[in-house]
Amino acid sequence: MLRTWMRRALIGVGLLVVAAALAVALGAWRAERLRDRVVELPAMTAAAAIADTAAVERGRYLYTTRGCAECHGADGAGKVFIDSDNGLKVRGAHIAPGAGSVVTGYAMADWDRIVRHGVKRDGRPALIMPSEDYNRFTDADLAALVAYVTRLPAVAGAPALIQLPLPVRVLYGFGAITDAAAKIDHRLPPSEPVAEGVTVAHGQYVAAMCLGCHGPALEGGPVPGGPPDWPAAARLRSGPGNVMADRYAQPEALMVMLRSGKRPDGSAVRVMPFDSLAKMSDTDLRALHLYLTSQ
Repeated sequence: MLRTWMRRALIGVGLLVVAAALAVALGAWRAERLRDRVVELPAMTAAAAIADTAAVERGRYLYTTRGCAECHGADGAGKVFIDSDNGLKVRGAHIAPGAGSVVTGYAMADWDRIVRHGVKRDGRPALIMPSEDYNRFTDADLAALVAYVTRLPAVAGAPALIQLPLPVRVLYGFGAITDAAAKIDHRLPPSEPVAEGVTVAHGQYVAAMCLGCHGPALEGGPVPGGPPDWPAAARLRSGPGNVMADRYAQPEALMVMLRSGKRPDGSAVRVMPFDSLAKMSDTDLRALHLYLTSQ
């Protein structure tokens, strides 16, 4: 009787191991299919190129405050921004002029696809590009960003590096982690311009940069695709655990945290693009606070 029970238990364990191995193999296979899929976008009218001084300066501001430099480097040559012990390593692509630039020959339509839709020129998804943060860019802001990037000094660089450990690939294959192209409603037209000012409307426009980590409803939680040691993103809207009510009821408290990387109690915030956030204008930050506290 005991031998029969042990034999059945071993068979059961063996079947579980085989099932787990098959699930991992299926997830990895599905991940490759997802990475290589062609994302169909609706017909779009490309934003008009702008090259005047004001546009270039606006583009510089957007590049340095919206996280672009965090991944692509201040010079646009690319930068390693995730290098985890579990094998997850990500390097942003070289997007400045010069040898190895992945955007050589890009037309405005190509910039639109990659920035606002997370889709590369060949139609495949850009896995790590957080285009959900930039999808609501106005045509003028997209054109300004392109005007600045295409006028960066020429520098040598390399394409993006996306090294995903097997567990991450499996999660991606089964839809537990999604790329930006799968999150975006590509049918939405570009945002209409909103006047800069300390208003809820402008704050909502600025807050789009928070969606990739804090979620489409700003409810927080685990950062999609982030290393396992990253803390969960904070909840920024009303509800239990809302940090805006708990810690940042006053705009000055939020501004200090975003510029120093420290909470009001002096503790450090581990994962935030502070190099970019510290350069944001008072108007953007106060508008952001007004919007977040209105939710």
